[in-house]
Amino acid sequence: MKLSKLLLAGVFAGFALAATQASAASVLDKVKERGTLNCGTDNTAPGFGYLNTTTGQLEGLDVDFCKAVAAAVLGDASKVKFVTVTDKSRFDAVLTNQVDVVFAHTTMKPARESAIAIDFLPINFYDGTGIMVKADAGVTKFDELDGATICTTQGSATETVLTAAFKARGWKDSKVLTYENLEKLFAALNSGRCNAMSTDKSALAAWAGNSPKPADYVILPDTLDKSPFAGFVAANDSRWRNALRWISFGLFQAEESEITQGNLDEKLKSEDPFVQKFLGVGGGYGKDFGLSDDFVAQAIKAVGNYGEIYNRNLGPDTKMFLDRKGTPNSLWTQGGAVYSPLWN
Repeated sequence: MKLSKLLLAGVFAGFALAATQASAASVLDKVKERGTLNCGTDNTAPGFGYLNTTTGQLEGLDVDFCKAVAAAVLGDASKVKFVTVTDKSRFDAVLTNQVDVVFAHTTMKPARESAIAIDFLPINFYDGTGIMVKADAGVTKFDELDGATICTTQGSATETVLTAAFKARGWKDSKVLTYENLEKLFAALNSGRCNAMSTDKSALAAWAGNSPKPADYVILPDTLDKSPFAGFVAANDSRWRNALRWISFGLFQAEESEITQGNLDEKLKSEDPFVQKFLGVGGGYGKDFGLSDDFVAQAIKAVGNYGEIYNRNLGPDTKMFLDRKGTPNSLWTQGGAVYSPLWN
């Protein structure tokens, strides 16, 4: 009898917990009610999240993903409040509800999802950890930096990568210094406080390319580790996470399906059943995620497809041109890793 009562109590407790979790408002509901998306991003990473001093506007791949989410969720890309985060502060920002999502050149790592309690979104850029030195140092490869002081950003995965690289080579006199952001990191290299700076190769290319004399810097050929970038949200909110996952996948699929900002109006008139449903014409996928059926169309209208976002921020007409050809950043149909699951 006592056992039955205990089992019954456990069942009721389980129902109560489930009811509490079900009643907890998703970030999706909060964003809709607020009418503004709070999006965390960097402002010192050219090509990803960078404050353009000429226009006074934030720009970059991460910034465009913030705008895409605002457009898909709220129907207006301008309804986004950008909150500056650093490598060190970005996780606290989302866990303490300062932001709803972070897009800030963040490397996907298992310990971050398990220990920090975040959920990553789809990878939106494939990078690798690199090293940059001043050209006049005469250094041509990483193995020539034994005993050097190498700088990186606080709270980044690069600290661990460098420590492991030193240990693997038996280097005992090499040091790692950390700085708050990429701007201070670049200044440390230029002032001579560091023999080299280490971060993702895209950031190295961006800072060298945007400098007054790009030829003054050399990015070494070594890639110390993989660095796949992804946005992230606080864990245990599947409704919000899933909506944002499929917004990202929508940008990938739009490029594969050759749907662009320029031809969107034409595509909305398409008689192709897949294109109609993908863009939310006469029904769509939105109700599955708590979004309007045209959520993908809204995102494309705001920022274009993934290829357009990439070219705008990292393409051949930018100072930090990072060629997609032959890299994982190409579409899967072109030998890369940019890939959306099936929509039908």
